[in-house]
Amino acid sequence: MKLNESERINIINENLSLIEKKDSLTFGTDAYLLSAYIPKRQKKVGVELGVGSGVISLLALSKQKCDHVYGFEVQWDIYEIAKRNSEFNKLNDKFTLICKDLREVSCLDTNGEVDFVFSNPPYMKADSGKLNKNISKASSRHELNGTIDDFCSCAKRLLKHGGDFYVVYRPDRLSDLIFALKKNNLEPKRLTFIHQNSTTPPSLLLISAKLGGKSGLTIDKPLYIYKDGTNEYTEEYQAIYDSCSL
Repeated sequence: MKLNESERINIINENLSLIEKKDSLTFGTDAYLLSAYIPKRQKKVGVELGVGSGVISLLALSKQKCDHVYGFEVQWDIYEIAKRNSEFNKLNDKFTLICKDLREVSCLDTNGEVDFVFSNPPYMKADSGKLNKNISKASSRHELNGTIDDFCSCAKRLLKHGGDFYVVYRPDRLSDLIFALKKNNLEPKRLTFIHQNSTTPPSLLLISAKLGGKSGLTIDKPLYIYKDGTNEYTEEYQAIYDSCSL
């Protein structure tokens, strides 16, 4: 695989390597945890909203969590990276990539309703915080190409009744997320808070919601990534990392 000076290879595991732009956001804990949150589903079709490098979809496919994924990315240069990553990892026959604004996406783009949707959406409102001068980083962090309501509305349009939506998000915007989910008939079913260790507040959350689901939310026990006072993974997080299952 030929790289240009602005790119590098990031080895994710023994089966997956990633082409990344050096000046864009790179693969991190939030992406891996979201891929782990998706259960294995035989003969199922999923959609990723805002694919970035494509790593979450590629992890889901390489771990045989579904048969096919449609991925939507609005930024052409990022879309091109994801396409190259799917080819590099020989998963392009199972990963259909489309460069399109998610606010314009419909079931016509996915050949019908799908079984599940997942996303690592921007965490910050467009008018909050300092915008990064790098447009790719700015779009990944701020809602420049769609609000959390837009992401939930798109998931609603694509899902079969009873289908699932998986999201990784920031705890300080949990109320915005739940409001957007319920507004779009996506009933929150499972919630997991992620902490750096047992002494810190949560830095991330994972949530699953079901289209047309009945009310009833299960809150998991907190997940601690590191043992207190160390950079060593907890046994629970190491098991999740090894199995890509949460």
